[in-house]
Amino acid sequence: MKRSLAQRIELFQNSDLYPVVSSEFCNGRDVCDIVAAIASAGAGLVQIREKNLSDCAMFELVQQCKRITDNYQMLLIVDDRLDIAMAAGADGVHLGQDDFPLSEAKKLAPEMLFGVSTHNEAEIRKAQQENCSYLNIGPMFPTKTKSVACGALGLEMIEELKTLVQCPFSVMGGIKEHHLEMLVSKGFRHIAMVTEITQAVDVAAKVGQLRRLMLSAAARNEGVLSDEK
Repeated sequence: MKRSLAQRIELFQNSDLYPVVSSEFCNGRDVCDIVAAIASAGAGLVQIREKNLSDCAMFELVQQCKRITDNYQMLLIVDDRLDIAMAAGADGVHLGQDDFPLSEAKKLAPEMLFGVSTHNEAEIRKAQQENCSYLNIGPMFPTKTKSVACGALGLEMIEELKTLVQCPFSVMGGIKEHHLEMLVSKGFRHIAMVTEITQAVDVAAKVGQLRRLMLSAAARNEGVLSDEK
């Protein structure tokens, strides 16, 4: 399913929960089964993050996931691997600070959605200057799914950093179900989660529950803002 960059950005903006799937954290279950469960629960996008697969195995995995996400009209984002994302027809790539440069990636795939991991003011400003499609700020809380030199930033720092953001953004890192209402009330709309989703006994049920919590918290927050006006 081919989409323009504008369509991909719109789909991202309309999403809520941002599931990130890695075989390392699926409790031995097949990644495609996890993606299918996430899709069935109505998530608008999913990211495939695999650091240890061969190129061939990664390409096959992304192709299989693409068939699922196309059926549900979801965005499929691939962590790091621009080459595989382009070859498999994925919607986007999420780039870390040490991955392929965003400015060069955009030249190779101008209609692709590019997200960038950021951890401080300088990285946020650089990502926006290079016209990222969205950026992620994190890690918010301590996490075992990704190691970064800065460690957990904490809620207060991320709230400060988000005031610099002028494009769609997500937050990530150690976020659990009990954090969602508080985060949504503070204006976070795209919340990325890994193990809270992929290690759930019933992934579809968990995604449905997380999305309901986010949507209800957003509705309450909108009601409070309307009352204040």
